[in-house]
Amino acid sequence: MPHIIIKLYPGRSNEQKRKLTQAIVDDVVSIANCEAKSVSVAIEEINPEDWADKVYKPDILGNKDKLYKEPCE
Repeated sequence: MPHIIIKLYPGRSNEQKRKLTQAIVDDVVSIANCEAKSVSVAIEEINPEDWADKVYKPDILGNKDKLYKEPCE
């Protein structure tokens, strides 16, 4: 607890993914008052042509009641 899933377009380096992961873990530990050892992070790369069907429709449109930040158009 907690487990974070990041979905983004391909193209980031492993170093960028590691930095992003560490920044998220640091903030989760600080804000959620938990230990880093209890935080897990997964990164899923989604191709742009698949974004609407695999992310936007099911995760964003289908879960508006759970979103704390919606994408801006």
